[in-house]
Amino acid sequence: MARRPPQDLFGTPEDDAAPFAPSPDGPLADRLRPQTLADVVGQDHLLGPEGTITRMLARGSLASLIFWGPPGVGKTTIARLLATAAGLHFVQLSAVFSGVADLKRVFEEAKRRRATGQSTLLFVDEIHRFNRAQQDGFLPVVEDGTVVLVGATTENPSFALNGALLSRCQVLVLRRLDDDALELLLARAEADHALPLLQDARMTLRAMADGDGRYLLNMAEQLQALPADSPALDPAALSSLLAKRAALYDKDREEHYNLISALHKSLRGSDPDAALYWYGRMITGGEDPRYIARRLVRFASEDIGLADPQAVVQALTAWEIYERLGSPEGELAIAQAVVYLGSAPKSNALYVGLGQAMRAAQETGSLAPPSHILNAPTRLMKDLGYGAGYDYDHDAEDSFSGQDYFPPGIERQNFYRPVDRGFERELGKRMAHWANLRRERVASVKPDPQDEG
Repeated sequence: MARRPPQDLFGTPEDDAAPFAPSPDGPLADRLRPQTLADVVGQDHLLGPEGTITRMLARGSLASLIFWGPPGVGKTTIARLLATAAGLHFVQLSAVFSGVADLKRVFEEAKRRRATGQSTLLFVDEIHRFNRAQQDGFLPVVEDGTVVLVGATTENPSFALNGALLSRCQVLVLRRLDDDALELLLARAEADHALPLLQDARMTLRAMADGDGRYLLNMAEQLQALPADSPALDPAALSSLLAKRAALYDKDREEHYNLISALHKSLRGSDPDAALYWYGRMITGGEDPRYIARRLVRFASEDIGLADPQAVVQALTAWEIYERLGSPEGELAIAQAVVYLGSAPKSNALYVGLGQAMRAAQETGSLAPPSHILNAPTRLMKDLGYGAGYDYDHDAEDSFSGQDYFPPGIERQNFYRPVDRGFERELGKRMAHWANLRRERVASVKPDPQDEG
């Protein structure tokens, strides 16, 4: 009879080559743990008929893998069942509690096992917790086939793992469990014991799980422990009974950058409602509102610019209001700026123009300004021609002389091209008017070729 594996709490390797029989007294999440890969929910892109892992097993060529995904989506379970399906001996380590000595012991045991014809699947939970030197320790045993490594991480492998280790593994993304997958888990829980829930409370329960199957089953187990004559719960009663799972958000990790990117792109896409949602997600996740305010000021210049000159004023004002009021009152001012920026006309003409101007400045080097726009505070500088021929624009017709202010040796260039939206439409008209005047004034002072002859 298969045994239930021991708890791996302090880094002691956990060995088992077969799926375990759950204890009838164990937690619901353990009692309902899948016994085959086909029982795993929500990961059809990996385990379905055309899934990546399914194809690997069909070919009989299981590569070392990195499972990247949020908590409660089945990373550990899949690794254990994968070992069974591939006929590998399963060993589990937690990087939180393990060190170099534990790794050496596991590698030596895997080598002895390999000498007897038994291959090893080493599952390392939270593999990103290992430092660079510890991660490098996996390289030789992965390369020579001593172990098939399956690492699990909630962090972006691109940032959390060494490039050398990543190059020897295939990264598989495990998805947050969707509503259908969570409903399937609830149905399995109800087969074990009925849940006292009204239909709308059932939806609330799935929402409270936030894509975490283990958390969903833990909440279901709390409901099953209620007295048998308990009335069915509505959403309000359910929420007061159970603590809502805190939204996944690490202010210095992957989710931080994902959500600020979502906010920025929602604003750029002129969707104030979506922008408010992502703003709310960041605030409820504990983000510093000052960080969001700073990013809004940048957005106002980068993506709106002079299409609405008030955009940067609104963003800066919201930041100042937050500094004066703090949370939560000041958060409303930032929300006001979010809506204003999301609904404002968009233009990156200024952003693009500055980039082109900076590239031109780098390419042209240290060209001096034309002499007619140089100041001449001394007699020597006047004698050298500084300021000679400068036309004072306020004395010219239309207060526009049409002189060239680019340095000699560079053709006149058009860096800033306003779009035909918002206030930039008016700026475009002004610039077109000045361009026409410049051509006329330049033509009027250019000598006639016949006169030169």
